[in-house]
Amino acid sequence: MRHILGLIAALALAMPAPAPVAAAGVRIKDLVDIDGVRGNDLVGYGLVVGLNGTGDGLRNSPFTEEALANLLERLGINVSGEQFRPRNVAAVLVTATLPPFARAGSRIDVTVSAIGDAKSLMGGTLIMTPLNAADGQIYAVAQGSVLAGGVVAQGQAETVTQGVPTAGTIPGGARVEREIDFDFSTMQSLRLALRNPDFTTAARIAAAVNAHLGRQVARMQDSGTVQLDLAAAGMPPAELVARLESVTVTPDQPARVVVDQRSGTIVLGNDVRISRVAIAQGNLTLRVRELPVVVQPNPFSRTGDTVVVPRTEAEIKPEPGTELAVVEEAVTLAQLVEGLNALGVGPRDMIDILKAIKAAGALHAEFRVE
Repeated sequence: MRHILGLIAALALAMPAPAPVAAAGVRIKDLVDIDGVRGNDLVGYGLVVGLNGTGDGLRNSPFTEEALANLLERLGINVSGEQFRPRNVAAVLVTATLPPFARAGSRIDVTVSAIGDAKSLMGGTLIMTPLNAADGQIYAVAQGSVLAGGVVAQGQAETVTQGVPTAGTIPGGARVEREIDFDFSTMQSLRLALRNPDFTTAARIAAAVNAHLGRQVARMQDSGTVQLDLAAAGMPPAELVARLESVTVTPDQPARVVVDQRSGTIVLGNDVRISRVAIAQGNLTLRVRELPVVVQPNPFSRTGDTVVVPRTEAEIKPEPGTELAVVEEAVTLAQLVEGLNALGVGPRDMIDILKAIKAAGALHAEFRVE
């Protein structure tokens, strides 16, 4: 590894400090959720038919055969005791999210996933499938043509699969049959739940709401909740939410470093700072070479065999130029990373350096390893 850290301090300090950039405002609707206004998960078990020989092997998936027999019996066809092995049927799980305030007759998207040994759902049609919520009630019914998420090309000697052909979607494939009993207009108070709880951000939201309405309506309850007084607002809940959604607030973000060691990804927060610290980094180069030698018996010898004698050369060599480099306290993490990038330090070496700085207590940020 090249000599990289001897010039870190000089490079980082020589770089001009970036000009402060004003943080852009974010709409309140992108920062919070309304307490009680949420979607509900739905799930159902169904059959996809019309597949081109890529369905479940009924011998390996007996639940598919049972479900198909029950379906045919409901349609007036008795298949008891019959031996049928269609290859164009697949058992699937159907999932969907019932959005808030969904009314009967509206349509929602569904996701279809095979649970047997089907090869592909391409070209299939989902048969009428009831979708249940956690309370066991049916809230929607799904049916329609499946848009598979992949394709399979198969020959006698090779098979090519692109994407995931055993899962797909049906846009607007479910019709809502039952509404959730929730009257938003009768609420006496509203709570705004922050998606990323933070005391500073919650205080700014409350101040922005009060300034926008011209009266004390919002009160910060904790780092993740802002309470709205509907009586003080003097308007219905829906109208109040509509007026506040477009109000902009500058959220405060904690200093955080997130690294993914599997992919070498590093994400740095804007407010990360480094105290004065000395750094040295170096690697050991290990080389192992196999140079086998063939040994033969003497010419015209009546005894002896030709053998291969192993011969291994091993060498461990430390890289030069790993002396300590002092990083001053004024250097931000962004400047340090820019200096490392200028010297060609790879992401994985950079992750090791940041972990060592954090372990030394000089990195003032939350360090998260994914």
